[in-house]
Amino acid sequence: MCACGESAPAPSPPSLPTLRLGSDRLFEQPYMGWIEGKSVGLIANHTAVNSSLEAVAGMIAVHPQVELKAIFSPEHGFSGDVQAGVAVPHRSRIYSLYGAHRSPTPEMLRGVDLLVYDIQDVGVRFYTYISTLYECMKAAAREGIPLIVLDRPNPIAGDRIEGPLLDASLVSFVGIHPLPIRYGMTVGELARLFNQEGELGCDLKVVPVQGWRRSHWYDETGLVWIPPSPNMPTLTTATLYAGLCLLEGTNLSEGRGTTRPFELVGAPWLDATRLAESLNALELAGVYFRVQSFTPTFSKFKGQVCQGVQIHVVDRDRFEPISCALHLLRQTLDLHPEEIKFQDRMFDLLAGQPGLRSDLLRGTSVEQAVSSWQSGLESFRERRARYLLYPEDESKTKPGT
Repeated sequence: MCACGESAPAPSPPSLPTLRLGSDRLFEQPYMGWIEGKSVGLIANHTAVNSSLEAVAGMIAVHPQVELKAIFSPEHGFSGDVQAGVAVPHRSRIYSLYGAHRSPTPEMLRGVDLLVYDIQDVGVRFYTYISTLYECMKAAAREGIPLIVLDRPNPIAGDRIEGPLLDASLVSFVGIHPLPIRYGMTVGELARLFNQEGELGCDLKVVPVQGWRRSHWYDETGLVWIPPSPNMPTLTTATLYAGLCLLEGTNLSEGRGTTRPFELVGAPWLDATRLAESLNALELAGVYFRVQSFTPTFSKFKGQVCQGVQIHVVDRDRFEPISCALHLLRQTLDLHPEEIKFQDRMFDLLAGQPGLRSDLLRGTSVEQAVSSWQSGLESFRERRARYLLYPEDESKTKPGT
């Protein structure tokens, strides 16, 4: 009751974004015709919600004309609460695709008429959800089952590409197809590219997003950010992750075990003041480095005080995360040549290029390294154009510099 004795008005529901996800459109024609009367296998996790935050699994389960036959979950599990790299066991009616199997088996697909994929990506090659998509497309083709992608925005904008193309010798679950690190596509567009270039033979359909522009960052869509994995709490994290994930292949902490993963970088032996000064002297576009110590609660240097820097993105449209990460490594190698170490295979798999690590170790400049992959980006941009579902904005696609 308010002071005047009258009931206070009920709060208004939050206004919904004008953008409509694939999951918002699934039960409309013509898309409803694709699933009506079918037994569905849903490839999803906790991010599979529509724009009003209703779970897609629940929507399918209660629909009278569709049967939810099985659920398939990626790395981090269906609830998104399992740490990176940890095998996920099967649960009742939920088959894990990050454990004993990375792809649905024929037994898992028994009785499934079609597969529906709905997982929020972060726009980066080594984030394994797109590898799960690739493997599910292969399985669908093998079993003669259609696969529908409910499309979602690329959260770090879909109008720019950056980083080296994956070398064929380094194909793995953190690099399933020849893409640059930052590829500027939605999962629906990627599925089209995978199907054609990988010759998968999948009966693929995409329910497109309505109202998205390629230049839109996730916080410009009106959608609520749901952390797609335990160490991806914010859009800023995703923006930095595109480059700073490379540090997982070194003995520098990338901030796992803190509330600012991929924003904090350090080690107990690091001279943080000199590192911050040397990086800021480079005047890299859109970023500032501030000295900040931290103590990880898990992962590298658990329980140890790390001297480090916090990376502040001050202009995300100018910021180039892969170049930033390489400059950070270059400066750390110069300051601490004896202390910094590479996990050779891990770094190479993440970078996607067998020569990048050796280039850094022998003193090759970041500018030379970046220049070496520009022709690959140009060829990828031409390949990419064939599979886009949403037109390029007036601004051209940025290749990274």
